[in-house]
Amino acid sequence: MGAMSSSLTVPARPDDPMTADQPASRVLVLGGDGYLGWPTALHLSRRGHQVGVVDSLCRRQYDVEMGVESLVPIATMERRVQAWTEVTGLAIAAYVGDMTDPDFVATTLADFRPDAVVHFAEQRSAPYSMIDRAHAVYTQVNNVVGTLNLLYAIAEVDPDIHLVKLGTMGEYGTPNIDIEEGFIEITHRGRSDVLPFPKQPGSFYHLSKVHDSHNIAFAARTWGLRATDLNQGIVYGQETPETTLHPDLSTRFDYDAVFGTVLNRFVVQASAGYPLTVYGKGGQTRGMLDIRDTLACVELALSNPAAAGEYRVFNQFTESWSVMDLAQMVVRATGDRIRIEAVPDPRVEDEDHYYRAAHTKLLDLGLMPHLLSESLVRSLLAVAERHAARIVPAAIPPTVDWRRTGSRVGAA
Repeated sequence: MGAMSSSLTVPARPDDPMTADQPASRVLVLGGDGYLGWPTALHLSRRGHQVGVVDSLCRRQYDVEMGVESLVPIATMERRVQAWTEVTGLAIAAYVGDMTDPDFVATTLADFRPDAVVHFAEQRSAPYSMIDRAHAVYTQVNNVVGTLNLLYAIAEVDPDIHLVKLGTMGEYGTPNIDIEEGFIEITHRGRSDVLPFPKQPGSFYHLSKVHDSHNIAFAARTWGLRATDLNQGIVYGQETPETTLHPDLSTRFDYDAVFGTVLNRFVVQASAGYPLTVYGKGGQTRGMLDIRDTLACVELALSNPAAAGEYRVFNQFTESWSVMDLAQMVVRATGDRIRIEAVPDPRVEDEDHYYRAAHTKLLDLGLMPHLLSESLVRSLLAVAERHAARIVPAAIPPTVDWRRTGSRVGAA
């Protein structure tokens, strides 16, 4: 098992759909206070791994800046960690600090001594990165410098640490050919090679992820690091088996135009009785997956680590949907009570395009996906309706225009 070997084992649970008695390890989850990082930490802890979380708590500051909070209330990170111990008897170590501080990163790795690092600690919003110059620079510095500091710390503290890094399917863009998993075989002027798949990122955020991928691949090739790049699609869902154990274990539900994903936005609009605002033609198609499948994919990557010197890419999604497909599904889930309204697309993107991407590697490792259904949409609608008093209607319409360098949609 390489970096994941350990004498500890995960005890079998009757309700656990995954394989019992897998080797346990020490896993450090970066961005462990975030939408995906927190439920990932809980899932791995419950599976028997010794888990630590790292976060600068900057995502909470974005809420203050944007003037809108998670639709589902979330506890402080201190309270979350305490609640997890109270509910399960399991402990999670917590570190608060900035990944752009190289001393903090190196000290944290040396203190926790992880077998693997799961890296979610990045500014994750394309619209946020496109607000203006300051937000673009912040996104790239935060994401690229933080990852570079991590790569150096791994190389110096323990090169055997397995890095599992969250990338994005958005790195690829929407080429008029099939998207492969990370690499493509090219024949040019009689010679052939396997090369990284061409990237056509659609925002300064997505560009930061491309830079990360190149830096991680270089570090693996140069220093012999182990690295798995998970090019993830759009995640939907808010509940996991662990987050539902106590209200203080809940994860985020973002619905605003800057941080909210399209399905969340539609669900909140529908629950409030507003038309579903589709950007442009609505033919924009993306890979998507259930939040529970994110947890399963991360664990599969950890349980089947990359070899020393290997940089590998898994396309992490389970199915593809267009924006219009999602809007129509939400309309059906409401009993056709809500109408769809087209609005000008604030992004620079093809509004109707070819999209076919490979995603077999995680399935080959044993992923059993949860697929999107109207029943799941109805469960999201129920979450939105329970917290309807927290909806900020002004946060839903788009405010960031890709075509303008320093102002917002509708600004003077």
